[in-house]
Amino acid sequence: MQYFLVKSEPFKYSWEQFNKDGRTFWDGVRNYQARNNMKAMKEGDLVLFYHSNEGKDVVGVAKVVKEFYQDPTTDDERWVVVDLAPVETLKKSVTLETIKADEQLQDIALVKQGRLSVMPLKPEEFDRILALGSGE
Repeated sequence: MQYFLVKSEPFKYSWEQFNKDGRTFWDGVRNYQARNNMKAMKEGDLVLFYHSNEGKDVVGVAKVVKEFYQDPTTDDERWVVVDLAPVETLKKSVTLETIKADEQLQDIALVKQGRLSVMPLKPEEFDRILALGSGE
């Protein structure tokens, strides 16, 4: 299993809306590195959902329910989407400030490549953020 983090500005697509929808295709990615990260996603992989710009925090866990396919919002064949479904809301959101201050998360892509919208996580990074989100 692999682990990822995706970012969304809450005013564009929030965790609350995602839960209401129950499933969505993750579109709008127009960065080659982020696109390549989506192409690496496999069904069943777990994904942290991060609110960017407003909140700046990890708020929930999703899973990949369909691997990459052509982005239906564009005719440009370079861009793809994956389908995601919500799994659980974190008991306590994990802020960017908390992540930056945590010694175990110093090399996380969220800190090193802050503008990247889809990024891989190491299993220990994923587990640490979940632990922080459970209040441990």
